[in-house]
Amino acid sequence: MSSERGQTVRLTVAQALVRFLGHQWSERDGQRQRLVEGCLGIFGHGNVAGVGQALLQEELAADGEPPLPYVLARNEQAMVHTAVAYARQRDRLQTWACTASVGPGSTNMLTGAALATINRLPVLLLPSSTFATRAAGPLLQELEQPHGGDLTVNDAFRPLSRFYDEVRRPEQLPSILLAAMRVLTDPVETGAVTISLPQDVQAEAHDWPVELFADRAWHIARPPAEPARIAAAAQIIRGSRRPMIVAGGGVHHSGAEDALAALCAATGIPVGETQSGKGSLLHGNPQLLGAVGSTGTTAANAVAAQADVVIGVGTRYQDFTTASRTAFAAEGVRFVNLNIGSFDAAKHSGLGVVGDAREALTALAAALDGWSVDDAYREEQARLWADWDAQVEASHHPSRRVTDALAEGRLTQGTVLGLVNELSDPRDVLLCAAGSMPGDLHKAWRVRERRAYHVEYGYSCMGYEVPASIGIRWADPTRDVFAMVGDGGYLMMPTELVTAVQERTKVIVVLVQNHGFHSIGSLSESLGSQRYGTAYRARGVESGRLDGEVLPVDLAANARSLGCHVIEVHDREGLAEAIRAAKAAPADGGPVVIHVETDPMVFGPDSASWWDVPVAEVSHLASTQGARTGYEQAKTAQRTHLAPADLRHHPDESGQTHN
Repeated sequence: MSSERGQTVRLTVAQALVRFLGHQWSERDGQRQRLVEGCLGIFGHGNVAGVGQALLQEELAADGEPPLPYVLARNEQAMVHTAVAYARQRDRLQTWACTASVGPGSTNMLTGAALATINRLPVLLLPSSTFATRAAGPLLQELEQPHGGDLTVNDAFRPLSRFYDEVRRPEQLPSILLAAMRVLTDPVETGAVTISLPQDVQAEAHDWPVELFADRAWHIARPPAEPARIAAAAQIIRGSRRPMIVAGGGVHHSGAEDALAALCAATGIPVGETQSGKGSLLHGNPQLLGAVGSTGTTAANAVAAQADVVIGVGTRYQDFTTASRTAFAAEGVRFVNLNIGSFDAAKHSGLGVVGDAREALTALAAALDGWSVDDAYREEQARLWADWDAQVEASHHPSRRVTDALAEGRLTQGTVLGLVNELSDPRDVLLCAAGSMPGDLHKAWRVRERRAYHVEYGYSCMGYEVPASIGIRWADPTRDVFAMVGDGGYLMMPTELVTAVQERTKVIVVLVQNHGFHSIGSLSESLGSQRYGTAYRARGVESGRLDGEVLPVDLAANARSLGCHVIEVHDREGLAEAIRAAKAAPADGGPVVIHVETDPMVFGPDSASWWDVPVAEVSHLASTQGARTGYEQAKTAQRTHLAPADLRHHPDESGQTHN
C-alpha cells in the first residue's frame, strides 16, 4: 500500500510492535548486537490475541528464524528476573522483552521492574491493560476507581520504571517505541522500560510507514570526563597518603576492569569491591582487598576506616557498601566519585567526575603518571589480605571440633561455598541474591574470570536465583552457572526450573537446606528478637507458636517432580562428587539440582562492620533492651560526609587550589 508519505504496511499495533523490536540493535565500540534478544511471556485474555498472535505470525513467516523468539515462562516476576540477569551478563548491551496478560499477570511484574531500575539494568516490559475504549467495562480483572476512569493497575509501574507510557491510539506507537529504545540504551537512564498495552488497542489495525521497521542501531556512548575534573581528582589523590578505591557495578558495565587494574598497578591504590563490583580485580591481584562494608573483609574495612581519600568508581554507595555510613571514618576523609551519572557522582559531597568508567580511569591514570603510594602502604595491604585469606581458608575447611559438632548429614555453609569455588571452573558463573549466602560470598568467594560473579544485592530479591540462572546461561552458553539458593529463596520461585527443562537449559542449582532463614534468623537474634518467625517449624500443640517439629517438606523430591536431575548429598565427599557430576552433565540436559543440608548456627568469618537496622526503642524483653543499647552505641559512629571536596580542593583557572 502507498500513501502520500511513501510506502506503508497494514498491521495491528501488536504486530507492528513485534516487528519493530526485531529490527533494533545496540552498538558500542564498533560492535553491534541485537538489542531485544527475544520475548518471554505468559498469555491470557489480555495479550493472547494481541502480542501473542503477533509473535506467532512473525514466527511462522520467518521460515524458522523468527526475528523475536518467544519463550514460555511460568511466573511473570520470574521472567523479568531472567531478562534482567541476561542484560547484566551482556554488559547492558542486550535484553529481553516480557509480555503479560491484563491484571494480576501484569502486576506480577512489578517486583521485577523495581529490581531492574534499582540495579540500573535494561528490561522491556509489555503489560496488557483494560480497554482504551471502555466499551465493555468493567472488565474481568479491571480495577475501577470512582475518581478517575483513566487510572489502571498498570499505573503502579510508573514509580518503578525509568520510562512509562501507554499506547491508547495506534498513532502513538512510533514515538513511544523510539523513546523506549533510547532509555533502554542510555547508560545513565536505563532500567525498567514499560509500555502499557490496552488489549483492544493491541488488536487495532493501522497503516504504518515502512521506515518504522528498518534496522536501527542505537549507539551506547562512552562520554569522557571533563579534563578539569580529572585534573582536580588527580590533585586530591596526589595529596593523599591512604587513598582507596571502591569499585562498583559501573566498572563491569563499562568493561573497565583492565583500566582499573592498570591504574592500581601503577599507583598501588588498594581496591574494595561492592557486591555489584566484585570481580573488578581478579583474585590474586596485589591491590585487591576484597569486599568492603557490612559484608566486607577485615582487610578492606581496616583500610577503609583510615582512608583519607575514597575514590568511588561506578558505585551508588549503598548502605552495605558504606556500612551504613560508618566504614569511612577518618577525620576529613574526602570522596572522588567517577560515575557516568551525575546523581551518583555527587554523593557524600564528593568531587564528581562524570563520565564513562573506562574512559575516566584511563584519563586518571595518565594524570597520576609517576605518582604512587609508599611501600609501607603496599606492605600493609599485603599483610591485611594474608590475614583475611587465612580466615577464609578456615571457614572453607572447618576444624574437626566444628565438624564433629554438626548433626549427621549436614555441612557448614562455608564448606559448601568453598567446595563449589574450588571445583567449579574459573569461567563458571556464581549466582545468588538473598539470605546469608550473599554476605558470605561477598567476603569469601574468589573471582577468577570476568563476569564470573553475579549477586543481585540492589533489591536482594528472594527467588531471583533460579530464573536469573537461565538468563545468564542464555547470555553465555559456554559457561556453567551455579545458582546458590537457600530453602527460603527456593520456595519463593522454583517454577522456572520447568522453563529450564522446556528449553533444555543446563543450570546447576545448589539448594542449601537449613530449614529456615539463616540470615534473618541471625539478624533477629542480634536485634533482640530471638529468631522469632525465622525457622520452618510446625505450630507447637502446647505452645501455639512456630516452634514444633521441622516441616516434613522434601525439596529434593519437589525439584525432581519438576523434571530436574537431582543429586542429594550428605557429606563433603558426596558434595565434591555431585559438583563434578553436574559439571559433566550434557549442555542440553536441562537443570541439575544439588541438595545439601547445612547447619544454620555455623557462620562465616565476621566482617568487623555494622549495618543500621533500627531496634525497638522501648521493650520489656531483656534481649531487645540489650540490643537497643548496642544499637545506640553503634549509631554514634555514623558520619554525614557533608564537607564538599570540590570546594576545598578544586583548582581555579590559574591552577591554584582553594582550601
